[in-house]
Amino acid sequence: MASRITRSIPRALKAHAAALSTSAPSPASASAKLVARNALLTTAAPRVPRSASRFLVGHGQKRAASSDEGVTMMTVRDALNQAMEEEMIRDESVFIIGEEVARYNGAYKASFRSRPVTKGLLDKFGEDRVIDTPITEAGFTGMAVGAALAGLRPICEFMTWNFAMQSIDQIVNSGGKTHYMSGGNVPCPVVFRGPNGAAAGVAAQHSQDYCAWYGSVPGLKVVSPWSASDCKGLLKSAIRDSNPVCFLENEILYGVQFPMTKEELSEDFLIPIGKAKIEKAGSDVTIVAHSKMVTHSLEAAELLEKEEGIKVEVVNLRSIRPLDIETIIESVKKTKHLITVEGGFP
Repeated sequence: MASRITRSIPRALKAHAAALSTSAPSPASASAKLVARNALLTTAAPRVPRSASRFLVGHGQKRAASSDEGVTMMTVRDALNQAMEEEMIRDESVFIIGEEVARYNGAYKASFRSRPVTKGLLDKFGEDRVIDTPITEAGFTGMAVGAALAGLRPICEFMTWNFAMQSIDQIVNSGGKTHYMSGGNVPCPVVFRGPNGAAAGVAAQHSQDYCAWYGSVPGLKVVSPWSASDCKGLLKSAIRDSNPVCFLENEILYGVQFPMTKEELSEDFLIPIGKAKIEKAGSDVTIVAHSKMVTHSLEAAELLEKEEGIKVEVVNLRSIRPLDIETIIESVKKTKHLITVEGGFP
């Protein structure tokens, strides 16, 4: 029965979609200097360091490049792709819906980092589970929410979270509120995902950071990952969650490689939503950041320790809602100083 429902609902969604169809960023070093300057002011240090080392590994195109340290280098893009593939193998109720996710292999995103996030999934799972839609965010978001309420687990992709403004009623009212309004009796296990925040030369209407927006909505879980490990472990957890999850990625990070351990490459690897990670221990000041701002915070931390002797603790939030307040408080108890580094208004 479950298999028949899994096949029939995506076909119905495609039929509805067919009917609807007839109708320049600053350098990383500059950001690090800004973070470092604020940290210096907070700790009354004498001056701002002049240079930063990079924490990004590079824009490699290989899916998995082995290293001598027993880890594998993987891009953020490929970590997301692997997470979706593993969950679609594990659970036949998982499917992907969005613009150009199937036959065009994510052509829009390919122009920016050459390998789209959903590349290859149509060939592996077929058009019943990887579904292209017209340019109608309100329509296909509503379809995804409806499919979730019917018992499936959709992954609804937006070309950018800026375009999700067209479907905010479906995300906030239909998706976010149904589970708790029903007293937990009607779960809505849908993942809304796509690039969020500043990208490269795509203008203001494609560059807003929506973490604070969705983080203030009851009923939604909000994830803002940084590394390849974050993206894989948190996306798998989001797909398995019974609540709607807004998964806000950073487009500039898609092509960046991060080290992945054997455990992180395992199909059983999960990161719990709502748990922050201390990326660098320190004793003088706490910097709390998420998404790409973790990169700049680590750069600033290295600068401050090398040139000023200030030991910075960098906390990678990973989740905006629920927020790991306990980890932040414990860090600030130790350092007595706090700086938050975000890509948008808090």
